[in-house]
Amino acid sequence: MAGRDQLSLAEALMAPKLGRNDRLDKIAAAVKWYRFEKLLRRLAPEGPGRPPFDPLLMLKGLLLQQWYALSDAGLEEALNDRMSFRRFCGLPLAAAAPDHTTICRFRERLRAASLLDKLFAEFERQLEGAGLILKRGTMVDASLVEAARVRPRRGEEDEAGDPDAAFARREGRPGSTYGYKAHVGVDQGSLLIRAVKLTPANVNETSVADALIRFDEKAVYADKAYASAARRRRLRSHGIKDRIMHKSWGGGPPLTASQKRHNGLIAPIRAAVETVFATLKRRMAYARVRYVGLAKNEAHLTLLGLAYNMRRAAVLAP
Repeated sequence: MAGRDQLSLAEALMAPKLGRNDRLDKIAAAVKWYRFEKLLRRLAPEGPGRPPFDPLLMLKGLLLQQWYALSDAGLEEALNDRMSFRRFCGLPLAAAAPDHTTICRFRERLRAASLLDKLFAEFERQLEGAGLILKRGTMVDASLVEAARVRPRRGEEDEAGDPDAAFARREGRPGSTYGYKAHVGVDQGSLLIRAVKLTPANVNETSVADALIRFDEKAVYADKAYASAARRRRLRSHGIKDRIMHKSWGGGPPLTASQKRHNGLIAPIRAAVETVFATLKRRMAYARVRYVGLAKNEAHLTLLGLAYNMRRAAVLAP
């Protein structure tokens, strides 16, 4: 017989605070999930076998995985253990949670169906509808992320097992990174991510910068790595303020006093984008990629961006 201090199942279900997580509740209330359900209907059935899990339940599980930095096995365990997770996903108390292989297969199905970009774009529409994206400016930046595999010796990259990873050095810093480069376009003021792109680590930032600019913002802020005469002209042609830092080109004249002032005014504004990378790397465990290959890792970065935006929207929502 259970001791008097133990809750019965009925008492547990009636306890008002049991399984409550204020952050998850706020996220759940801030998102129009039915719009995601419409997109998820495009997924083809997985095939014969055990009855499939509801796709929205699975998507919510993947979002929990990003917020709490869990592996597939860790998410399976947490869904079986944490009532707040089951509540957020809509998983009945008596139902078995999806196992780690089911979680892995569902994530791959999203990638193969090219749905992650559509899910990201759908939530951006929700953010715009709520007036949370300010469009005062876009801050463009990139950060190096280590590969999932052990770093090889230089010249032996083919033996590392990740054909898309590459070596890169941080300018002005010792050492190097073997892996990828995460590029983001971040809304100034709200710190919401509007665009993401992943490349091998040795790809120059400026080569993908235009894909991060939406051309509906009032200004673009970036460090000197993004300085380009063609980009400055294109921004002006769209009526967008050029807030890209100046740099002195090799062998060319030094920066003028005006250019130095320009840089000094821009630097503290564009530095806010580092807060986004700090959240991705420290809170969401993105110090290294999880998978092998560019396609899977870029899909994961898009999922991370979606999860980050939902968490950020819950903070910004009145």
